[in-house]
Amino acid sequence: MDTPVKVFNKRSPDGFIDFLSLGKKLEILNSQDKLKIDSSINVAILSSSSMNGVSSVLTAQCSSFNVFSNIYVAEYGQYAQEIFNSESRLYSFNADLIIINIDFKSIAEGYGFLPYKETEEGRKSWLNETIVFFEGLVSEVTRKSSAKVLLHNLEVPVYSPMGIIENKETYGFFESVEDVNRELRDKYKLSNQVFIFDFNGFCSRIGKANVLDYKMYYLADIKVKTHFIPDLCSDYSKYIQSLLYKTKKCIVLDLDNTLWGGIVGEVGIEGVHLGPTPEGRPFLEFQKKLLALHSKGIILAINSKNNEDDAMEVIKNHPYMVLTEECFAATRINWDDKVSNLKSLVEEISIGLDSIVFFDDDQMNRDMVRTLLPEVSVVELPKDFSLYVDTLESLNYFEILSLSYEDTQRNKMYQSEKKRKKLLKNTQTLPNYLRSLNLSIYIEEAKKTTIPRIAQLTQKTNQFNLTTQRHTEKSIQVLANNNDFRVISIRVTDKFGDNGITGLAIISIKDAISWQIETFLLSCRIIGRKAEEVLLAYLINEAKAHNAKFVYGYFVESKKNSLVKDFYSINGFEKIDSTAQESTWRFDTKNDYKCPSYIKYKVL
Repeated sequence: MDTPVKVFNKRSPDGFIDFLSLGKKLEILNSQDKLKIDSSINVAILSSSSMNGVSSVLTAQCSSFNVFSNIYVAEYGQYAQEIFNSESRLYSFNADLIIINIDFKSIAEGYGFLPYKETEEGRKSWLNETIVFFEGLVSEVTRKSSAKVLLHNLEVPVYSPMGIIENKETYGFFESVEDVNRELRDKYKLSNQVFIFDFNGFCSRIGKANVLDYKMYYLADIKVKTHFIPDLCSDYSKYIQSLLYKTKKCIVLDLDNTLWGGIVGEVGIEGVHLGPTPEGRPFLEFQKKLLALHSKGIILAINSKNNEDDAMEVIKNHPYMVLTEECFAATRINWDDKVSNLKSLVEEISIGLDSIVFFDDDQMNRDMVRTLLPEVSVVELPKDFSLYVDTLESLNYFEILSLSYEDTQRNKMYQSEKKRKKLLKNTQTLPNYLRSLNLSIYIEEAKKTTIPRIAQLTQKTNQFNLTTQRHTEKSIQVLANNNDFRVISIRVTDKFGDNGITGLAIISIKDAISWQIETFLLSCRIIGRKAEEVLLAYLINEAKAHNAKFVYGYFVESKKNSLVKDFYSINGFEKIDSTAQESTWRFDTKNDYKCPSYIKYKVL
């Protein structure tokens, strides 16, 4: 049976009816257990108005990144009953994400029509009462559920009975609604569980005059035109992508007519379009947008058919070049085909092809990459250079719910990696190389500040991952709070810098005599530095200290983890069971297991 992505790509849905049809088809396939998916998520939607069609449309859109969304849509207008009743379907559904959509018309009632029937103090009282109302709902739902909560803010009205002098009021109608949004934003700014969905911004983007179909509003209490439900669900899907870490790490860029206008080999550095001119501004501002993404941890790389000297002269010496040589983790400036270059780039950067977004102005190159490397996300760049910025801003690939230390330091880490590789070339043996790195490893149990990164590792790590079990922040938190499990991470540093949290083990200790390694993984960044041996030695010694007789490990074969197929065998485990794709291994704690003496480690 086709995977969701293949179903989606047979013919890209076009409009509400197409999305609705695809979503219903996927729901049927899933109910028949005929749907192959990477992961699934439970989404609950509570609304003050009808949300007809949202469930199927959102399911269709999530299929584009190979996720099936199990969706519970509560009866509209029943959000308070769902939230305050501990026995409601909301809580038994065990949602990973709860969307609360209470619109202005529902909450404002008479105030929305006659705001100036109230005094200034009355309008301020409405503000305070509305904030208390929202806070009460959110407090209750977060007390009873560990799900992420996505709370709609309010659409600021465009009509006031005061007309053009609305903004002359000491405390006006519009201002009171704007203050609700401001206070909600400030209230949950530091929360890692509650997020504000900018519904007012959504309405502004599509045009507030377009949002409402008055006929359907009066007939069925529908407050978003069905035409715009795919747009709304697309915005919801950004949170789902982020929650499951279905985001991208790296942008690979062509140069000529992509980062600058013109072909440098023909016109030279003086002839390329880049700078504060009508022809150069699209490229200048495109680079600035890329630099902003780079600053939050997105890796940049180059894949260009060009003479390297010509291209590097622009990068190094053009006065309006925003992206400097140091911004690029790797470069392929040659006359090889783009597919071969991409394969080489991911090997150098140590990421998967599915982490890449590819920008190239040439249609043939885009089609070739799309056909031969389907894991790569290929951006369909418009022929009009002035639309490059808009195209970049419209992509959903780079949304995140939290910015980890590893995200902010990612590009610095890749620059450090270049130094390590240079050292390795100049060192005769691997042990001497590892000794010269002055490696230090810090071992720590999961805690509130590290859980987001730990969950991210389980979602994104493929090559050095023994079981490829995926976890959300919610499921990691549950395991960390369970005495039958231990969630242990490692942070690796050396003389070139801090790699951040790059390794993880999840241990089941349900009985006294055996520990079971449910998850064991290592980021590609630190493969080959013996960090896995340090982590394994720590686990075995801990098991021994707690009088466990055996440590069990599991290998579950995937498409990408053949690298670690013999990991347990190499490290002294005995195979006790196996099938075509799975094997079980056992280590007797009467035996010693020692990690390399030249690696220092500390338990935090």
